[in-house]
Order: sequence, then structure tokens, then C-alpha cells
Amino acid sequence: MRKLNHIGIPTSEVMPNENYMEGAKLYVTDFAESPNKIEWLRFEEGSPMPELLKTTAHIAYEVEDLEAELKDANVLMEPFQPNENLTVAFVIEEGAPIELMKFNN
Repeated sequence: MRKLNHIGIPTSEVMPNENYMEGAKLYVTDFAESPNKIEWLRFEEGSPMPELLKTTAHIAYEVEDLEAELKDANVLMEPFQPNENLTVAFVIEEGAPIELMKFNN
């Protein structure tokens, strides 16, 4: 079962309290600090992130079984760990990027 976590929106504007992710050449805000659970993403030129993420808003869901969610999925980004408590992957559904988040207990 999926539980809505946040919405990620690409922007070209500098947003308050951005965090820089050097390897991704990406500035990102913390959706947990947004009353509407919005994560703003600002990509630097040459960012290695997929073009679809750079141009299209994504919906992020918490999932219980990431492997099951990825079975037969159109995977945009393979699973990775942005921190020790979280594994994420991106898939494409209905032409849009969908972030799947598995919190590691």
C-alpha cells in the first residue's frame, strides 16, 4: 500500500533553506518543513539526474515493500540511499516520475 509523502516540483528560482546535493548538482528543500509537503528542486547545468525529474513534478509515496513495487515497473532511477534511514527509487507511471520511499527501521 502506498502512503502519500510529498510532492517534488522543479524550479529555476532560488528557494529559502535549500540544501545542496553535490553529486546530483541539485539544490533541494526539505518537504518536512513545508506545510503543504512541497519539495522544491533546482538543478544546476550538467546535473546527471534524469531529464524527466528536471522538468516534471513528482509524487512521492512511502511503501512497505520496495522490491515488490519495482517488479515489472518502468524504472527511472534504481534504488539508492540518500541517508541511512531511507531507500528510494523512481519509476514512471502515467508519464510522470513517481518516487517510492522505503524507510529502513
